[in-house]
Amino acid sequence: MRILFDSKDRRFKEPFGTLKPSEACQMTVLIPSQIYPVAMDLIVLGEDGTPHASFSASFAGKEDAYDRFKVTFALQDPGLYFYFFRITTQNESFALYRQGWDQTNMEAGETWQLSVIPDSFVTPETLSGSVMYQIFPDRFAGKGVCNTSGKLKPFWIHDNVEDTPAWEPDQSGEVTNSDFFGGNLAGITEKLDYLAALGVKVVYLNPIFKAWSNHRYDTADYLKIDELLGTENDFRALCRKAHALGMKIILDGVFSHTGSRSVYFDETGEFGHGAVSDPASPYRDWFQFKRFPDDYTAWWGVKTLPCVDEMQPSYRHFIIGGEDSVIAHWLKAGADGFRLDVADELPDAFMKELRDRLKEINPDALLIGEVWEDASNKISYGVRRKYFSGGELDSVMNYPFKDAILSYASGSDNGLALRGTVMTIVENYPQKVHGLLMNMLSTHDTCRILTLLSPSPAPEQKSERAVFRMKEQDRVVAEERLRLAFFLQFVLPGMPCIFYGDEIGTEGFEDPFCRSYFRWDRVKGNPLFSFVSKLSAIRNGEEALKRGETEVASDGQGSITVTRSLENETLIAVVNNDQAKNVANLGSVLISGKSHEGKGGYLLEQNGFILFRVKGK
Repeated sequence: MRILFDSKDRRFKEPFGTLKPSEACQMTVLIPSQIYPVAMDLIVLGEDGTPHASFSASFAGKEDAYDRFKVTFALQDPGLYFYFFRITTQNESFALYRQGWDQTNMEAGETWQLSVIPDSFVTPETLSGSVMYQIFPDRFAGKGVCNTSGKLKPFWIHDNVEDTPAWEPDQSGEVTNSDFFGGNLAGITEKLDYLAALGVKVVYLNPIFKAWSNHRYDTADYLKIDELLGTENDFRALCRKAHALGMKIILDGVFSHTGSRSVYFDETGEFGHGAVSDPASPYRDWFQFKRFPDDYTAWWGVKTLPCVDEMQPSYRHFIIGGEDSVIAHWLKAGADGFRLDVADELPDAFMKELRDRLKEINPDALLIGEVWEDASNKISYGVRRKYFSGGELDSVMNYPFKDAILSYASGSDNGLALRGTVMTIVENYPQKVHGLLMNMLSTHDTCRILTLLSPSPAPEQKSERAVFRMKEQDRVVAEERLRLAFFLQFVLPGMPCIFYGDEIGTEGFEDPFCRSYFRWDRVKGNPLFSFVSKLSAIRNGEEALKRGETEVASDGQGSITVTRSLENETLIAVVNNDQAKNVANLGSVLISGKSHEGKGGYLLEQNGFILFRVKGK
């Protein structure tokens, strides 16, 4: 018989998930009576693994063949903690650790995790569960002609929006990202009605500030809109219309580095007062020169992206603290928050100062960090990050959910891995973060979800991937899997984020093939668009999906049940990626796919799904 303890089960730990300072927590461990336990202690470790505190448990009676031990405790200070149990028997003493997702093991395994979140940690709850839409500005929609006289050169614009984005290196072996398709802010503004019809409430824009490249992560001027996208007036007009339609606009904040051709670095002397072009430049201290002027710290060694010293006082004043700082300027112009690029590379103190200023200007502004792993325990450059325990971010990009949904929808996971991933994130993140998780299936940095769900292997050569399109029979399977993935994306906690074009079945491998121009000629009558619109309507109308608690179960044979509950509302979603299975009739059906009603229930085929509103709730 195994010792029983599962931190995700309220039978063993109450409350579920993270704690507040001084909040009482009760843990229960069931020890087989045949072990003859006489005492148990809870051992709490600090984030560095050193002892922090210990609490003695008490015998609380017998339960079948088990002895029940309970311990009630509280932790005073915000932070990340780990714990295990020390069990003493009549003959020995041993440590009890976690093994796998929900099992225990003696003397070997992993510690459990527990975070204490500061009372002051508040998130913009009105956005919880909102449908989000990510736009790569050059590739979405264009309207009119922008004044490009100040645009950094060279650049060129495709004549045909059906072109594949340029990907081949130039004569010097570099991919310059200097090709454009003509998307602009006026075009996005014109298409906001389309997004409203899709049920979108939050629009996230990849960088829009002046830059040379089409991706614009090489910022040239933080206080100026890139000429190909329009003007600040165009941005203000975009925000006004978005707000009138009940939408929020989130900008990309790229603050770990600038472009080498920026006002601030000015490698080529185009502006005259940069760190390289002017020995007396006010920006000189922003950059880290190993040998002036050509040997400096650059983002991942990319010389066109010189890193900045974020803690340099004048830089922090410029980005955060000044009356017309970058943060203040764009919030006052209409932005509703920022997504922080490469948050792992930004100092904790910088992010905390930025978030504090953001909330000072607009308490409802949203701050999301780009983090690819579990953000609650992330170690970056040797430092344990404090995104939530330090009150630095409202939320993060949710790559763990993305990868888990992809594995399940492609059939490589029987449901146990998805269950484990979702419940681990839900346990490790504060409840106030759950509804704000940026849950995406594709991004500008990853292959398109539809392409990844193809049943056939991808071409090995990049030249082949550049022109690849799925065969009809493969696309049928991929779209079937995509519906299953969309369904999961919309029933799990967080903000389901649609990468522009996924809702009409856009294909594409890695950057830049995932960044093709939006095909507006494929919207009308598109069944995927209709499906996503229906999911959005359900999500926007069901508070339990937007803010409810989450429980995920799996039979380990392809079937997963997701329960979302809030007060007296309960919704239950069932999905299946394996052989057909019978599902009991649990209530009124809100949406289903590959599902057939039968006597007393429903038959879910492979890649089938169904969402119930539970009777009497």
